[in-house]
Amino acid sequence: MSEEMVNSTVQAFEPDVADDEILRVTNLKKYFPITKGALKRTVGHVKAVDGVDIIIKKGETYGLVGESGCGKTTIGRCILRAIEPTDGNIQFRINDEVIKVNELSQHSLRSARQNMQMIFQDPYSSLNPRMTVLGIIGEPLICNKLMSGRALRERVMELMELVGLDKKQLERYPHAFSGGQRQRIGIARALATNPKFLVCDEAVSALDVSVQAQILNLLMELQGKLDLSYMFISHDLSVIRHISDRVGVMYVGRLVESATTEELFINPMHPYTEALLSAIPIPDPTKRAQHITLEGEIANPANLPSGCPFHPRCRYATEICKSEVPVLRDMGGDHLVSCHYAGDFASNISVKSENTEAKPEEWTETYVEKL
Repeated sequence: MSEEMVNSTVQAFEPDVADDEILRVTNLKKYFPITKGALKRTVGHVKAVDGVDIIIKKGETYGLVGESGCGKTTIGRCILRAIEPTDGNIQFRINDEVIKVNELSQHSLRSARQNMQMIFQDPYSSLNPRMTVLGIIGEPLICNKLMSGRALRERVMELMELVGLDKKQLERYPHAFSGGQRQRIGIARALATNPKFLVCDEAVSALDVSVQAQILNLLMELQGKLDLSYMFISHDLSVIRHISDRVGVMYVGRLVESATTEELFINPMHPYTEALLSAIPIPDPTKRAQHITLEGEIANPANLPSGCPFHPRCRYATEICKSEVPVLRDMGGDHLVSCHYAGDFASNISVKSENTEAKPEEWTETYVEKL
């Protein structure tokens, strides 16, 4: 990191930021304007992300899950400022200091991005087809003027070996590789500048299931070796459960529930989470799942319903749900829920989730005991 950046953007941690946190996002918003007419007059906004708070600790994987279009990818891109957030505070830890990412100049942001990188969803479109593996992986090092010549080549070969690629493939082009190998190239590129935080945006969704497992295991292995922290974005709950330490559930731009992975899968407290868990396939042909079907359509982020955005589809909704927006409450054990009745019917939701048989019995001892 440049001396100019340190002097101009690094401050002492604010009192509300704990020592074990690498990222704290507060009241993050991203609104896209809706324009109309020849003069492109703004007539409304699509609230892609609307007041999200996220804390990610050192060395952990924070899973972000939800339906397509709920704002997961937008959050990841706002954190890295690949797109500019409308509002909010993004604090990122570098050693014992904090950078307010949302306040960085473009010059300082470029230096800060050495410490936070992104793994993209599509391993085909995310790699330049006219560049060799050497050029693709080495590009971040060249752009940041960190290495060149022989040192650059050796660093690229080291990264290829780290992610399980043959060093002999250094001069090949992306078309010569399979989807899984391309994603490994993307991971190596993300690791080139020795970052401590990675946003994995649907990093395995475009791959075959067997290859997905290999990439997930690689990411977990790298996390242990390099002391990495991940934000893992996915719509696949099985993947989220395999790799995540904590999970946040998104619905139309808002965080509706957050808890440790074990707690969330055993004891969901939000009706939307309950419905998502019931959709997980059961790997047993003798058992029959009882899926929860959500009525109605996903709320329009450009015209959200009054009160709780989920109330038109919620089977527990009452009049208060139609008029008042629920706040994210701590239900104990760092289990946050945005629901008016989370404390009242949480146990009922948990029982219903068990009856769907959506979770294999071997998941936890606690679940076995409840059976």
